[in-house]
Amino acid sequence: MTAEELQSIIAAGIACDHIEVDGDGRHWSTVVVSAEFAGLRTLQRHQRVYATLGARMHTDEVHALSIKTFTPTEWAGHPH
Repeated sequence: MTAEELQSIIAAGIACDHIEVDGDGRHWSTVVVSAEFAGLRTLQRHQRVYATLGARMHTDEVHALSIKTFTPTEWAGHPH
């Protein structure tokens, strides 16, 4: 899997204002900015991202994923 493929999978399941994906093909990190995260706790946000991947996490197609999630307002105030 490529970073572009992983980014497309996540973006297909969550309306993203911004998304970054980096990794080596098995170990990934992502930053996802979405208004859908408003009012959700961190765990709930991460569950939404994992849900977009479905069985890919269970089949080891994506071995590890580090997630940072923000609402657009949080992202605007975050140094990047």
